[in-house]
Amino acid sequence: MGPVPKSVPKSMTASGSTEQTPHLRLVGIGAGPANLALAALLHGDRGQPNLFFDRKPSFTWHDDQLITGATLQVSIFKDLVSLSDPTNRFSFLSYLHEHGRMYHFLNAQFAAVPRSEFRNYLAWAAETNENVVFSESVRQVEFDGVFRVTTDRRQVTADNIAVGVGTVPWVPDLAVPHLGAGHFHVSQFLRHARELAGKRVAVVGGGQSGAEAFLDLISRSASERPACVSWVSRRRNYFPIDDSTFTNDFYMPEYSDYFYRLSEEKRAELNSAHLLSSDGISESTLRAIYQALYRLQFVERDEHRFGLLPNRTVVAADRASSGIFELTLGHNDESGQNQILPVDAVVWATGFRPAPKTFLEPLAAHIETASGEVRVDEDFAVSWDGPPDRNIFMQNAVRGQRGLPDVNLSLNAWRAQRIADRLRGNSSPEMAMSFIDWSAKSGRG
Repeated sequence: MGPVPKSVPKSMTASGSTEQTPHLRLVGIGAGPANLALAALLHGDRGQPNLFFDRKPSFTWHDDQLITGATLQVSIFKDLVSLSDPTNRFSFLSYLHEHGRMYHFLNAQFAAVPRSEFRNYLAWAAETNENVVFSESVRQVEFDGVFRVTTDRRQVTADNIAVGVGTVPWVPDLAVPHLGAGHFHVSQFLRHARELAGKRVAVVGGGQSGAEAFLDLISRSASERPACVSWVSRRRNYFPIDDSTFTNDFYMPEYSDYFYRLSEEKRAELNSAHLLSSDGISESTLRAIYQALYRLQFVERDEHRFGLLPNRTVVAADRASSGIFELTLGHNDESGQNQILPVDAVVWATGFRPAPKTFLEPLAAHIETASGEVRVDEDFAVSWDGPPDRNIFMQNAVRGQRGLPDVNLSLNAWRAQRIADRLRGNSSPEMAMSFIDWSAKSGRG
């Protein structure tokens, strides 16, 4: 690592000439909900000049999963900023107000916010923040006293960077050779699902995404409906999300800090034990599915249109000699008992994994890791051997250290506030403590 550079970098304009690019306090890589929250909290702060890059041409957020009727599983107050700065101009209420639909939204009495509306809110927050730039991909990040961030259009320097590149679809290895129009991840659902009419379809995955795909397919009109839809899940049943009052204390700042202080083994155990507090199925979706099945079997008398196959793991996916595609399902309770499910198409609702961060490769030797994650401190700053006032903040990529809330919207605003406070060298007022004493050392007695 060399000395701090004496000059600021130059960037190319469309005409080929160069222009001075000011040194920044923060560069954000990625403009999904995590970094959008940070960009919103820093907006207008002249002491924190910032710029956020995203390689996509424009904002997207699970656009091919915005099935009609899909809703958020969290409160609308868990937007980009409200739980940290309710007066911020990038709140969901500000979005409604600016678009003149405040009364309409209230009168609609949504039990849960339509996910497509929340997506439009996020797009508005991205498009109206002049510090968020699309169609610009970060190639690499180097350090020589400041961070040098090279994109496909320019190079900028910054004191700090915030990585928020989100997740990418994941499928098991056995599915990879077959991916295409007939075998696809649920993140491509709207793109390919219209081609499934009259086919035998398997939906693999027992979470909310799998439930929404299954419901959509069995609810279609007779001319658009698959011949049969089978829903395969490793879980013992189709379990609801645990959205009860005390369970939601797992999604408060105090618990996140408590969780961070636990041993690695204990954190892994708790993430597994509490998975359904984050990855269960909304009660309204389960009810709609059951009602749709009732109509199919007892009203339309078409019981062959569906199959429910929980407690099974896909152990093989192959094309038989007859040309029929077959999924081999292992029953999780009956050792050695497999069944063959012939299908024409598969929707893999098998989740997401943190996106690769190849742009950090020049810094890899300087960064500490832990169980496949970069190690972070209490403010989500990466542990590395650089100067203490030069930080790499990591968002939405350390579930093993920060728990299930790290990958959903619940603590988005709070995490961004922690980072903003670190940059400003101050501390925001703490929220009231949880009713629950999580730590043996935190008792009030």
